[in-house]
Formats: sequence, structure tokens, C-alpha cells
Amino acid sequence: MDPILDVQNLSIRYGGAPKPAVRDVSFTLGHERLGIVGESGSGKSTVGRAIMRLLDTATITADRMQFEDVDLLAATEAQMLKIRGKRMSMILQDPKFSLNPIQRCGHQISEAYRTHMKCSKAEAKARAIEMLEQVHIRDPERVYDLYPHEVSGGMGQRVMIAMMLLTSPDLVIADEPTSALDVTVRLQVLQILDGLVRDKGIGLIMISHDLNLVRAFCDRVLIMYAGRLVETLDAKDLDNARHPYTRGLLAAQPRIGGSRAPLPVLEREASWVNPQEAV
Repeated sequence: MDPILDVQNLSIRYGGAPKPAVRDVSFTLGHERLGIVGESGSGKSTVGRAIMRLLDTATITADRMQFEDVDLLAATEAQMLKIRGKRMSMILQDPKFSLNPIQRCGHQISEAYRTHMKCSKAEAKARAIEMLEQVHIRDPERVYDLYPHEVSGGMGQRVMIAMMLLTSPDLVIADEPTSALDVTVRLQVLQILDGLVRDKGIGLIMISHDLNLVRAFCDRVLIMYAGRLVETLDAKDLDNARHPYTRGLLAAQPRIGGSRAPLPVLEREASWVNPQEAV
């Protein structure tokens, strides 16, 4: 079966930057849960936004960036407007910066749905309320009419998730989608995402700092360091990672019941950034 997404040698450079933010990243995505992990600034979110073609100030180059039948490198902005939100969606990390502060939460969900689906306002509202229920928001009819500043951070995150999943996209890029949620709701949201992969066959990219979450939830993991992909492995084999950077990330995790000694500091090597310098 052909992959949902095929990315080969993706590089991204922001205007005026001396070096690319992302260099030569290659991966494919099937009907699976793919995790991308790494420190802040490693390029994880930049890769996700490049796939969505949301980086207006950056130069994107690649040998191939194919989403199903769409060449993302050649697609016009008019084509992307029809694809974003309908066939591919991105769940952003912070609802404070993603939701329109002067528009009611439910109206934003309905508007996103009607942008891509031909339906009445009443039908869009009913679908929005149904989706708010699915992300475990109590009294969704009340929340539908609230403004973003009237809901908690966790509830705002669930509003964002409902908006992005409402059109049943084929590809979902989730950038720290559960960071603002408590443990119980986090598990419920992960169950929703897992159900979309299993039941509807979507492709899911989970961008996260949480190695334990990625290990438990994803099928495969990409490890990024300084804009490069340093290791790819099955999530179940994460503890057996071979690259020293991945092993350093794992060693830096505090563990309940573990040693009280200071956590080790990661010793970085130039060869992780410039492989040609490796001995």
C-alpha cells in the first residue's frame, strides 16, 4: 500500500538565517502513529508546519514531499486551502494563540466545518456539538457559546482538537496535543486519536517532548537533533536506542523510585550535527 505521506531530503531555511533549521530529513508515513521527538529547537514543529505549507517566511526544498495524490512542493496556495483542514489537519499546542479571541468557540468549529463541507448552519452546529462531546467536554451546548478566554487551557485544547478532527482528515499532525490536559482527559484524547488510526486508517504524526507518551502510544519514532534526523526505530524498541543522543534523552528522564543522584548531562558531539565530521 502506498504511504499517506512521503518526505525525502526535506530542508528548511528561514530568511536571513546562516544555516538551515532542518536538513535532509526523510521519512514515510503509512496508516500508523509516528512520533517525532527531540529537544526544543530540534526542528520537530518546523517539519510539521512545512508539511502543512504554513511557513511563508521559509524556503522549503526536498527531493519529494508527496501527500497521497498531492505534490506538496508544487501545490499552489489555492490548492492548499482546499486541503488544509479537510484532508490534513494540524492540532497546535497552545489554544491561546490558535483560537480567535473575539469569536465564540463553537462558531469557530462550525465555520471550519462549513468551509470544507456543504451544509447548513444548523447541521454544522450539530456536528460541532457532537464533536465537543467526543473530546469529553461536559455540557457542550454551553461551551459552544463561550469565548476562548472563558474556557480553561485544557478545555481550549480540546476545542482545538475537535475543530481539527471534525472533517475526518487523512493526515493529522498533532503538536504536543495533550500538554495542557490532565492525565484522565489526556488518555481519553489519545483514545480518540488511536481510534482514528485503527478504524479510519488515517496517518498520525505525534510531535512531543514526552518520551514515555511516545513509547506507549506510537508505532515508530523519529529522533531529531539540531534539525537533523539522527535515529528511527520502533517505539517498543526505544529503550534499546543506539544513538548517543537518544540514549542521553532517555537517561535524562527522572524516574519515580529511581536514584536521587543528579541526572546526567548530555555530552554533545559535533558529528551529530555534521555527520561528515564523524571519525
